[in-house]
Amino acid sequence: MSALTIDAKINDDVDVGRNLSALSRSPVENTTPNVLSDIYREDTNIVIWQRNLSNELTDAVNDFLQTNTTRATVLVVTPENTHDVLKDTFGESDTLTTLGNDITLLVDMFCCLFDLKQAGLRLTILDRAMCPRFHVDRIPCRLVTTYQGIATEWLNHAVVDRTKLGAGNQGKADEQSGLFNNLKDIDRLDEGDVALLKGEHWDETEGAGLVHRSPPVSAGERRLLLTLDFISD
Repeated sequence: MSALTIDAKINDDVDVGRNLSALSRSPVENTTPNVLSDIYREDTNIVIWQRNLSNELTDAVNDFLQTNTTRATVLVVTPENTHDVLKDTFGESDTLTTLGNDITLLVDMFCCLFDLKQAGLRLTILDRAMCPRFHVDRIPCRLVTTYQGIATEWLNHAVVDRTKLGAGNQGKADEQSGLFNNLKDIDRLDEGDVALLKGEHWDETEGAGLVHRSPPVSAGERRLLLTLDFISD
């Protein structure tokens, strides 16, 4: 076999590897919560339960934002005590009952899906981007939902040049560093969506954790963001 043939074969193998890598990390989306179990598929690093918030829940979120100023509340909760912990933290009200019921549901689903006894809950009010640069998390998996405001932005695995993450951007903005080719490559969750984002510490996901960032927030806008994380017993 000539050197030219060998080089061609190597290039073909690299191209095939790239294609397989892209195919093996496609997003999974559906309008039913059952889609969240697809996080165990090896060929995805994000699953999205596309949902619309009820008018009652939307009103409760609005009221919560008007009556609370604490930017970030970090709690350790179980499916059984989530509502009581939220009540102890924020006080008892009809608003908290409605919002707390939804958060409790998500905690229960998260813990059941991953066989966890407890979870790390972070409820954050944002008027600016919390993590403005695209990055990957060094965790197994995180649940993310935006109750109000512009939601999390992310990049499909197939369009990312991971050498441009972190120091690889050489001080350039994400849009100029070569991390991705086109602004159209940026995907964004919708308000109300519930997403599971694989991190670098998910089994066999090294080098394929979801690349994502907090979106820019317009002046005067406020976001209400909930995240759930694995936590040691």
